[in-house]
Amino acid sequence: MSLLVDVFVREPDGKRRILDVPDGVYQSGGFESWRTTVWGSEFVRSLGARFLPVLAYQDLYVEAEDVPEFRREVALLHARLDEVAHSTQRPRTVEEHRHQIETRLQIIEESIRKALEIGGGVLIW
Repeated sequence: MSLLVDVFVREPDGKRRILDVPDGVYQSGGFESWRTTVWGSEFVRSLGARFLPVLAYQDLYVEAEDVPEFRREVALLHARLDEVAHSTQRPRTVEEHRHQIETRLQIIEESIRKALEIGGGVLIW
């Protein structure tokens, strides 16, 4: 299983509407196990991350007003990518693991850009 990264908007009645993803767009936020081994890891928490560690125990809904702060968190992880990869590396080589994390951060960043453009939120589930 894989975590999915989606963008949502709030309907007038307050319900979330997840936006359709164009065919062929890869939207993986990592493996299901990454909820605890990467995004919820002690190292990521030690960096001050508060959004992604939520995945360790539930799906992550970042509301529109929190997306700019979420963007800063993702940028921090991207800036510390080598350290994140080394501290969370499992059976893969560190280089492969680093590439996997970088790819997932880019997917999340693209969803953040889309959310900011439309005033929406980001869902990782």
